[in-house]
Amino acid sequence: MSTTVAFIGLGAMGSAMAQHLLAAGHRLRVYARRAEAMQPFVAQGATACASPAEAARGAQFVFTNVTATADVEQVLLGANGVIETAAPGTVVIDHSTISALATRAIAAKLAEKGIEMLDCPVSGGVKGAQAATLSIMVGGKTEVLERARPLLAKLGATITHIGDHGAGQVAKACNQIVQVVNIEGIAEAMLFARANGVDCATVLRALQAGFAGSRMLDLMGPKMAGRDFAAGIEARLHQKDYGLIVEMAREAGLAMPAVAIVAQQLNALVGQGWGREDTSALLKVLEAANGRGSD
Repeated sequence: MSTTVAFIGLGAMGSAMAQHLLAAGHRLRVYARRAEAMQPFVAQGATACASPAEAARGAQFVFTNVTATADVEQVLLGANGVIETAAPGTVVIDHSTISALATRAIAAKLAEKGIEMLDCPVSGGVKGAQAATLSIMVGGKTEVLERARPLLAKLGATITHIGDHGAGQVAKACNQIVQVVNIEGIAEAMLFARANGVDCATVLRALQAGFAGSRMLDLMGPKMAGRDFAAGIEARLHQKDYGLIVEMAREAGLAMPAVAIVAQQLNALVGQGWGREDTSALLKVLEAANGRGSD
């Protein structure tokens, strides 16, 4: 059944996701800060909008996929935001990775206008978005998720209802903890192997066959061994996520030493000017700290 859908935020992830909804036959209203990002969708029949408020007008579902907490607050609650025009019963689906506390506050504000919200951060990167194989972690009401499920099924292979508002964001934070701590461990292993005169690619094959094997090792190990730091996910985005995680841990009174160290390493990576490279560039941070180049 064709539905009117607004999609706000057409970066690498958002544009791929919006394309799936358009291909499924839904009527698409799009908004992006860069007008040129909307043009490919307009050429396929979507409506370009001048603001989030315009995009949300008449839409049954409003998708957002922007960078930071402040961005989500602006497009949903700010001047010319979704809250100004979305009708009661509209469902906002936020795929951004932001603060769980802010998500709960945003959901409460929207609820005052009768607007529902699901926080639906994703894992799988640009390739997962393009292939519609994302893992979608959902916070919000069960009955609202069931209304949105047919649309979400066009974007991801796995849809997991975690709990109430903000729970999806908590799950995404857990995903980033496991993922990037693993990447740091792989980087340290590659540094250690090379410092001891052992071929990294050969070590990698041995690790992949044992208990150290993992999806992250399969993805990041070859990139580090081959010194291919072209971004799958830009490291600056993981730095942003770790800032959120550190703040949430502080508010909860939790000591999380691995998170603290990795956050520092990500800060160093971005500080070195490598923020738009892949997070596998954590290896370069270690090399710089140890006075070792790529040779």
